[in-house]
Amino acid sequence: MDTAPAPAFSVGLTGGIGCGKTTVADMFGALGASLVDTDAIAHALTAPHGAAMPAILDEFGADFATGDGAMDRAKMRALVFSDATARTRLEAILHPRIREATAAAAAIATGPYTIFVVPLLIESGTWAGRVTRVLAIDCPEEMQVARVMARNGMAEEQVRAIMATQVTRAQRLAAADDVVVNDAGLAALRPQVERLHAFYLAESRRIVPDRGVK
Repeated sequence: MDTAPAPAFSVGLTGGIGCGKTTVADMFGALGASLVDTDAIAHALTAPHGAAMPAILDEFGADFATGDGAMDRAKMRALVFSDATARTRLEAILHPRIREATAAAAAIATGPYTIFVVPLLIESGTWAGRVTRVLAIDCPEEMQVARVMARNGMAEEQVRAIMATQVTRAQRLAAADDVVVNDAGLAALRPQVERLHAFYLAESRRIVPDRGVK
């Protein structure tokens, strides 16, 4: 998925399903970073009365909406995993809208640096070149599976099917400039996030010295 140019200093935060991307991003946000979450944008677009819903219903039919008018995520997930053309059709609807909303959110960001939370950052082929640094959230694959099964009520084979559509753990780590290891709870996460936040602040000051970064 393409997007508008990122701010002067920006971080692309990524990770496999169940790695804890949202938890880590929220920690950075609490420290003052601006967050632009492409997954949250996608959910808003496909929520009841979301901006993408008319086009989705026109393309896929009313059966792909829940009773309250949101996209039926389980049904759509099953379709796109079994039909590559359906995935392409859905992406053609969502990606331009996500791109527009992402650019708008970045344009009004007020933090000393911006973190773009992009689950498929490496897979996109374009995002990595548009941010200053790539941050991967990492944990063992068995932990990913267990977390998603507990969180979403999915069967193990469903979780592994999703993981199979993402780059491997080794590929993600190889593409990352920075890594946060999320395998030992919040207490172990905080010092990693604080260390990187200090580094990102220093880098944002170096790149944009007149922004008054605190």
